[in-house]
Amino acid sequence: MKRPLIYTLAFLVFLSLNLQTSNAAEVIELKIKDHKFDPEIVKVPAGKKIKLKVINLDPTPEEFESYDLNREKIIGGNKTGIVFIGPLKPGKYGFFGEFNPETAQGVVIAE
Repeated sequence: MKRPLIYTLAFLVFLSLNLQTSNAAEVIELKIKDHKFDPEIVKVPAGKKIKLKVINLDPTPEEFESYDLNREKIIGGNKTGIVFIGPLKPGKYGFFGEFNPETAQGVVIAE
């Protein structure tokens, strides 16, 4: 009598762990150096939530800005910030550095 209950509980625990793993956001690193994004082109899977780990290697702050993604975040000098995006439809989504828009340019391509 107790054995089916134990198996059922074990299955439910396994199922919940599996669901948590499948919903986890993919992490992509985006670096800022010399007021430029590296890489400038970020390819991501369409329909998935993405965690952009923005690492500012410059001593001055930069603001990650994207009208297409409806996101903005100030990343302090020599600091790291997190920006969640998606799930995205297939397409191109531009982003730039608000404090250095001439040099800090990039695009997210969802495929």
